[in-house]
Amino acid sequence: MSRCIGLLFLLVCAVSGAQAQGSRAQSAASYVERGNGWLNKGELERAIDDYSLAIIFDGGHAGAYHNRGLARMRKGDLDGALRDFDRSLELNPRLAMALLSRGLARCGKGEIAAGLADFNRAIELTPRDSKAWVLRGAAHMQLGEFDAAIADFNEAIRLDPRLAAAWRARCGARYVKGEIEAALGDCAQSLKLNPREAMALNDRGCIMTDKGDLDGALGSLDQAIKLDPLQGYFYNNRGKVWYLKGDFERALGDLDRALELDEGVAPAWLLRGVILAKRSDYPRAIADIDQAIKLDPRLADAWFNRAVVLSQQGRFPEAAADFARYRKLVGKLKPEEEQLWRELKGHLEQK
Repeated sequence: MSRCIGLLFLLVCAVSGAQAQGSRAQSAASYVERGNGWLNKGELERAIDDYSLAIIFDGGHAGAYHNRGLARMRKGDLDGALRDFDRSLELNPRLAMALLSRGLARCGKGEIAAGLADFNRAIELTPRDSKAWVLRGAAHMQLGEFDAAIADFNEAIRLDPRLAAAWRARCGARYVKGEIEAALGDCAQSLKLNPREAMALNDRGCIMTDKGDLDGALGSLDQAIKLDPLQGYFYNNRGKVWYLKGDFERALGDLDRALELDEGVAPAWLLRGVILAKRSDYPRAIADIDQAIKLDPRLADAWFNRAVVLSQQGRFPEAAADFARYRKLVGKLKPEEEQLWRELKGHLEQK
């Protein structure tokens, strides 16, 4: 599941158990409410069991299907969640929360266009739901449509200026666009509204890293990890700071932890490979960078660094192929990169 989507779970929530009258319907409603209690406590299996009991008593309870799907999504069972969201929407096509949840699950599976369609429909039904605008903006972010994302985040903030997630999301979009000071301002506002927002602290740490304030970045990332110690990306980002400070041991410790928590963090594989290469452990370095490229073929720095490691081993044809891929991804080369490219071509001509 993508990092962006995974961190938006709290924007979708369980719906009430109240529905039709009658003894079986009342029993179903009771199980839904008890399931909601378990869901709020993070007891996902117990929540699923209660929602399933509710469905036995009332197979037409759209809320029970939605809430069970929500619990399954939080467990990482996106396929099971989607089946439940589909059934919920068959029973109640106007249940906007089910549309938002299904859109989130679809985006988690990489089905961004389908997720966007769900968010669009939810906004048609509930145009004043600020959380719907944040979720649609996040989908635009996944598609690289940053201006559209910012427009959605702007609307979310207009509707609910106290929604910390909207400020945090706009911070991310502005950061990607290179609007660093504006991003920092949004991050500060998010933290003002919710000082314990781990993702905002992480984002602030990343921005400080890019500005060269490594000590400030460490402080922010330390706080993020303390608040949410199970996010692999947080450790990756702190590992990058340790790397820039020249403390490779601490960097490797954080990168190892990042990958223990989430093997899908491509930048962690890349940076660990770079450090291993600096230690002349070329086989492991290449294996790590291979994994980074497998996870994210558009990660340009991975192609560049693998080209460097391969050239250090005298594997010039492979290095040249990787460098050509890097050049295609980034377009214009820096002067030092042009020099490396000339050196690689020179080795190939000698062959």
